Amino acid sequence: MSNLTRWDPFAEMRALQKQFFGDDWGSSSASTLALPTTDVYTRDDKELVVEAHMPNFADKDIDVHVENGYLVVRAEKHEKEEDKKKKYVVRESSSSFYRSIRLPKHADQESIDAHMEDGVLRVTVPFKDLPQPKKIAIKSKSSKK
Repeated sequence: MSNLTRWDPFAEMRALQKQFFGDDWGSSSASTLALPTTDVYTRDDKELVVEAHMPNFADKDIDVHVENGYLVVRAEKHEKEEDKKKKYVVRESSSSFYRSIRLPKHADQESIDAHMEDGVLRVTVPFKDLPQPKKIAIKSKSSKK
């Protein structure tokens, strides 16, 4: 069973505004949200590597899957702190991360590997060997005799 979460298309834009202009720019919220960086590159033309720097997320907060030819990395974290002497929540926060990367046609979707180490999620997508072009010999009319 999966949890459905509402996607906010402007969340990253607001987070960037906060990062560049401070918390008070265009918002009354006082929380700070640092966006994880994502690097996508190929290694030796044999695999696609996606590295998402997510130091504030645990393995259990992260979901990696393939959907309709896209590699989807989604993370969500909720924190709740309560003061037992009071009858209300003192602090509640959540952070989320979403990236979707179109996989090349020669990606081996069955062999994708994901590891989390030192706050960096590394997803490796190996490529299938592409068939080599077949050389067609050209014959001239004089060689048919």
